[in-house]
Amino acid sequence: MATHTQTDPRATLRGGLPDRYLTPDDIAEIFEVPKETVYQWRKKRTGPPGFRIGKHLRYDPADVRAYVTERKSADQAAA
Repeated sequence: MATHTQTDPRATLRGGLPDRYLTPDDIAEIFEVPKETVYQWRKKRTGPPGFRIGKHLRYDPADVRAYVTERKSADQAAA
């Protein structure tokens, strides 16, 4: 039986994000939202924190993980 390498970013979020900076496309795929939503989050400062490398927007996997943990905690506290 062949081993299949998991490439679904949502699975990597659960099992550990990739060891590289994430792109807006990665964020949109991980959270299953349109890329425009990712840009709106940045504009409104409501999503995971990103940073610019030249003209390119990138996200640190550690910051994304912290954002998810924070959101889960906030939702559990509100419930």
